[in-house]
Amino acid sequence: MHDIIIIGGGPSGLSAALYGARAGKDTLLFERMFVGGQMATTSMIENYPGVQSISGMELAMSMENQAKSFGAKILYEEAISVELDKINKIVKTNNATYMAKTIILAMGASPQELGVPGEKELRGMGVSYCATCDGAFFRDKVTVVVGGGNTAVEDAIFLSGFCKKVYLIHRRDSFRAEAILQEKASSTQNIEFILNTTVEEIKGTQHVEGLILKNVKTNDIKTLEVDGIFIGIGTKPNSELINGIIEANNNGYINTDNSMQTNIFGVYAAGDIREKMTRQVVTASADGAAATQSAIRYINEHQWS
Repeated sequence: MHDIIIIGGGPSGLSAALYGARAGKDTLLFERMFVGGQMATTSMIENYPGVQSISGMELAMSMENQAKSFGAKILYEEAISVELDKINKIVKTNNATYMAKTIILAMGASPQELGVPGEKELRGMGVSYCATCDGAFFRDKVTVVVGGGNTAVEDAIFLSGFCKKVYLIHRRDSFRAEAILQEKASSTQNIEFILNTTVEEIKGTQHVEGLILKNVKTNDIKTLEVDGIFIGIGTKPNSELINGIIEANNNGYINTDNSMQTNIFGVYAAGDIREKMTRQVVTASADGAAATQSAIRYINEHQWS
């Protein structure tokens, strides 16, 4: 019987593991791939308090090592089912069955797809959702970034460092990204904005060769020759594990109160998987800390044989 089981190894899960282990609780974290979540795919983080500049992967590894140093256990296993309706919570992975007094859901979110012809067929052959992961393959090539938020603009700036040309395509006439990012992108010579435009199709056989674009105001259609496309239009929660079990909003993000409590006592949600206004590393980390504090209070208020 573990005190706390955490599902997901992003910044919220790692923060939860750190706080649980430091409090002397038997804390177990499951991660199906690699720690860090979306943070680990970020080339440089400059808005985490107290850290001037650090790569996402480096910060993820530092968080992992810190949690482990206090006794948190991290297993690279995928949680495939949960039973949460009783005081003893059960998590089944692809290897074994585990029991815990409390559960923290920190599975994060995944990139949204455009849903256009050619996207699935050319994924990994010029279609990417992570500029920092795949950008190096496009040195001296022409690329496109789709989106209007911070992620898309940051990706365009990152790619401009080694791509010959970067087009930033957005379906609206203005960006949602922070002003400082917009200013940096607009002043970068090899970044060109294409506004009021959507991607209708991704063309290519063995690799991306071009895009079919549509101007949403004039309905004009044109072809743009590119070597790669990076899609940064938002995320969707990785909530398949708890669909129908935990209350969520219409988009699948888990509903919690300020203490990260879900609709089931002893079950908490933290980070990008929960309904919230801001999804950043710092807010995910704060969620993880709050969720563990709530879990500890719950444990202290109940008795287990």
